[in-house]
Amino acid sequence: MRNQEMKEVENGDIENQQPIEHLEDDENEIIESKIMVDIKGEVETPGVYEIEQGTRVIDIIKAAGGFTKDADENQINLAEKVHDEMVLIVPKLGEEGTITSTVTSQQGSDQKLRINLASKEEIEQLNGIGPAKAQAIIDFREENGIFQQVDDLLQVNGIGEKTLENIKDNIIVPSQME
Repeated sequence: MRNQEMKEVENGDIENQQPIEHLEDDENEIIESKIMVDIKGEVETPGVYEIEQGTRVIDIIKAAGGFTKDADENQINLAEKVHDEMVLIVPKLGEEGTITSTVTSQQGSDQKLRINLASKEEIEQLNGIGPAKAQAIIDFREENGIFQQVDDLLQVNGIGEKTLENIKDNIIVPSQME
């Protein structure tokens, strides 16, 4: 397995970036407008990229040097906005690709859902959340940025105190992360 490479993106110019071997401590400070996305599979330069929040999948693929000749471009939603800690796997022709948004290793049924990274299908698994509420959570997150605390979910259309009470023990937002 190859070492992960960090790509620094400055001034929105993501096509002409060079790999960074390591980051200095002061460069590791978290800047809210920057996010990290891991792209794997059928791209020319897989790796972890630091990009501006609100960037689209097409931009990450360009930053990674574009698709390889074996990539199945039809399985990728190029217009989708990426989010922090997202893993994008570009499949080969004939394979199935994935966009992963939660921890891949399952630690049993007590695993909490990272609400800022979860897909619609994952959010629908929460008690009292159906397709419409799950989509409302995703829409709110895409328009307003990530949830900073559990109570921020009350701003989502269709999420009230009762719904929040039902799901709050099963989700994680940044203020709760270890």
